Amino acid sequence: MLPDPTTYTPDVPRARIGFIIPSSNRMVEPQMHRLMPAGVLPHVTRIRMTNRHKAPLDQLLPRIVAAAELLADSKCDVTVLQCTGTSMSGGVDMETQVVAAIEQATGRPALTTASALNDAFAALGARRLVFTSETKEDEHRPKLAYLREAGYDILADRAACLSGTDAYCVTPARFWYDLAVSMRNEAADAYFLSCANIQAIDIIEELERTLGKPVVTSNQAALWCSLRKAGIPDLVPGLGTLMRHGLPVRKPAAA
Repeated sequence: MLPDPTTYTPDVPRARIGFIIPSSNRMVEPQMHRLMPAGVLPHVTRIRMTNRHKAPLDQLLPRIVAAAELLADSKCDVTVLQCTGTSMSGGVDMETQVVAAIEQATGRPALTTASALNDAFAALGARRLVFTSETKEDEHRPKLAYLREAGYDILADRAACLSGTDAYCVTPARFWYDLAVSMRNEAADAYFLSCANIQAIDIIEELERTLGKPVVTSNQAALWCSLRKAGIPDLVPGLGTLMRHGLPVRKPAAA
């Protein structure tokens, strides 16, 4: 005779967070599985959106929406497009359209790396940034343009000029620490280390102690923002000042 399942307490997770990542990304999955608080489950799907598959964001949008719909089948509470360069590539208005399209497809909250970073900087009260990215100059410039369009004062920026995806994910965290320290600027409100496919998340708190300022990385910001949108207030050890904050309160648009 089978046991009666209705007599058991359901084993329900606190939240499910869905991530849409580039097919070449090797850092988001292990970092999210390692760092998510107990009871919060990351789910991941991949699409081709970088390297030889790179395309304008409006052309990628149907693929992004299809991936979001797949994650919705897994009952994800929040869906994240997790690629810094892709999410910034169409400018501020296009990124906003991407978030809206994912939310329409899933019926749940959504974000991109770019919107998570905007929320992170707002929560920290950071407008003056020191900015580094993993790419060569031709891919660094569109991210720099997005940040300026979004209203940030970029006090210093540098492209690390790594050779490509394989180099991004194996370059040690210490490289990003040393790069940020070499760009130290006492006028900065925060330091932004860009890319969802690097190991910089592992040196956030050490770097904050050295610089005396908040440090924000792409995967840290997405993890923080997705948790807060899912109603999870937990602090995650090792992820720095940002984790002590809730989402910023957005003023309603003027009528």
